[in-house]
Amino acid sequence: MNMPHSAEAKAGHIGQRQCRVEDAALLRGLGRYADDVATPPGTLHAAIVRSPHAHARVLSVDAAAALAMPGVHGVLTGDDVKRWANPFPVGVRAPMEHWCLAVDKVRYVGEPVCVVMADDRYLAEDALDAVKVEYEPLPAIVDTEAAAEEDAPVLHEAVGSNVVNERNFRYGEPERAFAEAARRVSIKVHYPRNSCTPIECYVVLGQYQPATGTYDVLSNFQGPYALHSVMSRALNVPGNRLRLRTPPDSGGSFGIKQGVLTYIVLMGLAARKVGAPVKWVEDRLEHLQASSSATNRVCEIEAAVEADGRVLALKYDQIDDCGGYLRAPEPATFYRMHGNLTGAYAIRNLLVRNRVVLTNKVPSGLNRGFGGGQVYFALERLMHQVAVELGLDPLEVIRRNLVPAGAFPYRAAAGALLDSGDYPAAIELAVRDGGLNDLLRRREQARAEGRIYGIGYTAAVEPSISNMGYITTAMTPEERRKAGPKNGAVSTATVSVGPLGDVSVHVSSTPQGQGHQTVVAQIVAEVLGVALEGISVNVELDTGKDAWSIASGNYSSRFAGAVAGSVYNAAMRIRERMAGIAAAMWQVPAEDVRFAGGKVFVEGGPSQPFHRIAGATHWSPGLLPEGELGGLRETAFWSPPQLTAPSDEDCINSSLCYGFIFDICAVEIDRVTGEVHIDRYVTCHDAGRILNPMLVDGQIRGGFTQALGVALMEEFAYASDGSFLSGTFADYLVPTAPEAVEPLILHMETPSPFTPLGAKGVGEGNNMSTPVCIANAVADALGRSDIRLPLTPSRVRTMIGIDEPPAPEGMVQEAPKTAGGSSLQAEDSVEIPASPQQVYDALLDPETLKAIIPGCHALELESENHYRADVTVGVGMIRARFAARVGLTDLDPPRSLKLSGSGNSPMGSATGSARVRFVELHNGHTRLEYVYDAAVSGKVAAVGGRMLQSASKVIIGQIFTRLAQRLTGAPVRSGLWQRLLALFGKGGAQ
Repeated sequence: MNMPHSAEAKAGHIGQRQCRVEDAALLRGLGRYADDVATPPGTLHAAIVRSPHAHARVLSVDAAAALAMPGVHGVLTGDDVKRWANPFPVGVRAPMEHWCLAVDKVRYVGEPVCVVMADDRYLAEDALDAVKVEYEPLPAIVDTEAAAEEDAPVLHEAVGSNVVNERNFRYGEPERAFAEAARRVSIKVHYPRNSCTPIECYVVLGQYQPATGTYDVLSNFQGPYALHSVMSRALNVPGNRLRLRTPPDSGGSFGIKQGVLTYIVLMGLAARKVGAPVKWVEDRLEHLQASSSATNRVCEIEAAVEADGRVLALKYDQIDDCGGYLRAPEPATFYRMHGNLTGAYAIRNLLVRNRVVLTNKVPSGLNRGFGGGQVYFALERLMHQVAVELGLDPLEVIRRNLVPAGAFPYRAAAGALLDSGDYPAAIELAVRDGGLNDLLRRREQARAEGRIYGIGYTAAVEPSISNMGYITTAMTPEERRKAGPKNGAVSTATVSVGPLGDVSVHVSSTPQGQGHQTVVAQIVAEVLGVALEGISVNVELDTGKDAWSIASGNYSSRFAGAVAGSVYNAAMRIRERMAGIAAAMWQVPAEDVRFAGGKVFVEGGPSQPFHRIAGATHWSPGLLPEGELGGLRETAFWSPPQLTAPSDEDCINSSLCYGFIFDICAVEIDRVTGEVHIDRYVTCHDAGRILNPMLVDGQIRGGFTQALGVALMEEFAYASDGSFLSGTFADYLVPTAPEAVEPLILHMETPSPFTPLGAKGVGEGNNMSTPVCIANAVADALGRSDIRLPLTPSRVRTMIGIDEPPAPEGMVQEAPKTAGGSSLQAEDSVEIPASPQQVYDALLDPETLKAIIPGCHALELESENHYRADVTVGVGMIRARFAARVGLTDLDPPRSLKLSGSGNSPMGSATGSARVRFVELHNGHTRLEYVYDAAVSGKVAAVGGRMLQSASKVIIGQIFTRLAQRLTGAPVRSGLWQRLLALFGKGGAQ
């Protein structure tokens, strides 16, 4: 539902539902994405050697064999990077170094170690196996709270701790409020890692011009904003020696394509190494494993509460896990929301402790709604818990704490200046038009029938147009004074009118599918009175020639308020100049000149086509009025004065605009499967003036659907050794069309007084509000406070109290004895028509051992019963060639022994052992019984995670069935594996 617009808005293009002008090309397959852009002659293609270890020293990199391969032109190593580049600048005062390649240690699985450049991607990928990297594995740490302990393995020795930044903040009189409060209510929450998973992954085409020392890079980056300076400093060149270009189209980002900054630097250096353009296209595994993710957070939050539910003070103790490196713009996830940590509530007292912790995970970064999901999951879960513990209606607790309607602009405790709104009215709209009374009746009926049904609420403030100085809140006031103040948010737009009256617009907003070209055309069409179809809008960016600033780019929902406002300002300047020309021509006041229908006219007076007035500035500049220089081109720069630097008291207006969202979610939970079914979802938005309702609703649906994944299915999983276990879309689940839910969307409009058009951002809000709203509904349904995301069926079943079914026959689920990533353990047996001594002796025979190990190319004796082996193992689509060691120990002939193996490859590492018993049967045969445990890491674990248990069972089973075949010369009946083969008519061992 859309709120009615004013008659003035209805008369023009702004505020109307306008189909996207971008879609015609995209729907016909005529889009031009980064991989579609033509490559220069001689372009080489890159593939990246990535670490299979989460934490290890890099002892050596030997690329000689790779360089000897036909078609391979070069290998970029850490030594090259240290010679030509610098570490990336870090946003806090801590002596850590993050290079675009590992130069001393690797700190997460998938970290780039070197880059191979070849004639095509296939040759480059083949050459990866020939690069020999020697590692010294180190203990890994993946638990956020454990990483903050003093005895945790340290990632950056120069820092001396994994806590790389800690700040404490105090606003108002929180200690007094807690001392005098009737009640204290607290809750501890964990916000998981999740990601954006756009259709198009990273693409980089790097070139180096040795004559000028310029790096020219095309990438589907969503910047350039402040990260252009970060990349320039990493490349050790002035800003004008890094030319960054973007393609016309981008296949989504949602924040994550800021993380391509590492690879922009990397491919620029690769091009320098080989003296040719270098192109790299990221594959899906690389993207999931090693691009970026949302920051996972642990938060203990406490409220000082009156008996009626009014909150007097809040206390936050937050730990953000930023992964292996603090990569710019982190710690943005903490401080983007810092000014409005009190959300939509009039809470004047606040205590905050923020700690940034590093763990052996991929570095975190921007993710749709970054910072908002983390803050509101804690705050709104707390508000729900306040209601539960005080025996109040959660909706009434929200209402009693809202910022009052007449208080805007409202200065929040930590410094946010909430620009406009009527929060109580928005809630009443959602309650009335969202049918809350009906949902309450449904809950009552469902519970009477024994069904599990709950209702949750969330009130959230959605920030937009980030203050470029907010991240400096991570620094102390003294550090900020030394570095100099940072503030503001410059946006730019250029409007040009050609000699024939044609209108062109350029914006530095680098959209990834939001429809910026459509809205820009609507604004210009309305201001200049020309046809929308005739306006050309260019959203490609070239930092070498286009107008941009360090605030430029597509992030923090800055388009509607800042960029569209700059377009409006530039178009108004064109209009004022043309009105002055027409006024001088007709001898009328300029304010009487109107623009509409492709004409410039005076009501009841003279009129000329738009192109005639515009053309005069090109064809006859000598006849223009005094002061008019001709050439209709205007570039507008706009930065709002409300975005000031952090104060010495650490108050920060971290964003310019603050929309309001109120959500209602009703869920029913299946008692058997644990599935959370959304019965109805209502989301009410106040995003200021709506520029295009169709696109606004599309943004809301997109953010809501992405949030469904966060709430119900998405989580980056890491093993205890840091192995990444979510490397495919079968392991990392995202919502698809069947899982999508249609929300009821409601609107109200309170225009912002701070933006040229009164608009605010709207693209991220539901990724902030929806996960916690669903969590509150599940908490209401189950009567539990320990709600953790994602709410998968198995996790919900556990909360219901349903025990999971027993493991299948032969699978033992105890933790394996081996340390490792994907941990595997099972047992089985095979009957062999030979005596125990014969079987035992065969296993100790090197030729037999080589023959029975699947994929064994060579087996060389190193010492008694210990061998060096060359083995290829395949799991799913991943095949890895391991340099392995195999040993036979704990020999007790002919009763038992232990068979152990370990190996490393560019795809990952593996360790495992099998305890083997030889039991003599009454018929003289031997029942060979084995129990094994194993662990794998790296790419094998990431991609083959779902299949590893069964694959390892097959591989181990093949060893012993092959042994039986070698002894007897015929297939032998084994345990479960052989029985399954027989069932499917396979006959013998494979």
